[in-house]
Amino acid sequence: MTTQLESLKQLSKVVADTGDLEAIKKYQPVDATTNPSLILKAFDLPGYQELIKKTLAEAASEASGDERIDHAVDKLSVAMGAEISKIVPGRVSTEVAAKLSYDQEASIAKAHKLIEMYDRIGVPKDKVLIKLASTWEGIRAAEVLEKEGIQCNLTLLFSDAQARACFEAGVFLISPFVGRVTDWFKKETGQDYTAENDPGVLFVRGVAKYAAEYAYDTVVMGASFRNTGQILALAGLNRLTISPQLLEELASTEGEVTQKITDTGSGEKGKVEPISEAQFRWQHGLDAMANDKLAEGIRKFAEDQEKLEGLISKML
Repeated sequence: MTTQLESLKQLSKVVADTGDLEAIKKYQPVDATTNPSLILKAFDLPGYQELIKKTLAEAASEASGDERIDHAVDKLSVAMGAEISKIVPGRVSTEVAAKLSYDQEASIAKAHKLIEMYDRIGVPKDKVLIKLASTWEGIRAAEVLEKEGIQCNLTLLFSDAQARACFEAGVFLISPFVGRVTDWFKKETGQDYTAENDPGVLFVRGVAKYAAEYAYDTVVMGASFRNTGQILALAGLNRLTISPQLLEELASTEGEVTQKITDTGSGEKGKVEPISEAQFRWQHGLDAMANDKLAEGIRKFAEDQEKLEGLISKML
């Protein structure tokens, strides 16, 4: 009998939302995504201990002063990404620090540094996605990078305005969040939702429909799932990034998965005037959920980045 994970892989590309090498080997995803929170967890994984020691020792000899910790974080992110890239046939997403979310030029510079570091250890840029927050500045940075041949994953995406700006910027991939959207509505309304009326699921379906209607090439990847019901309600979406816990649930449950997303991108490009910065900020600002969750997401990633820097500082 087919498992739900096997069946889902026939409809969508499955991405591992983890840096755990053993989990990646077990579930055989196409790609893997990382962020400071997941890198922090790697310090407790046996498979990374030697790599962490070796990488931090090298980083300590390559930089000094204020740059030392920042360089060590970048070097560790790239070293972990390189290990993941040996396992997945596709790409690994490596995140630009959340503190740069509102600085276009600094984000571009950081992306260049990460790509150069990957190149030095033999990982080509077509195996890497640079992960940026979907702020106006992050999207503009991605637009520049895409034109240079550096493909990007725009994360922390909660509003139609963010999605539209990403599509128009020609970014390779966006990660609209499901679970965090639903978390906000549950807190506001006190309601529980089924998979079919789940606010996060409906948001991502709307983003996918818009992409198809206007024939954008950008890959839509559902992210931030709270349960397998949300995942199965988006079966057929180009990509789904899933945590090891939920991958295990899908792998241990028998059954065929029904395709829910059928939009094929048969529309026409160029039917909408590009969104301006003023329109973007106004439309995103009118969406209370998107405003709250973007700010919270950047804050949380920044907090985990600080924890990671503190841990590395002690080790150095």
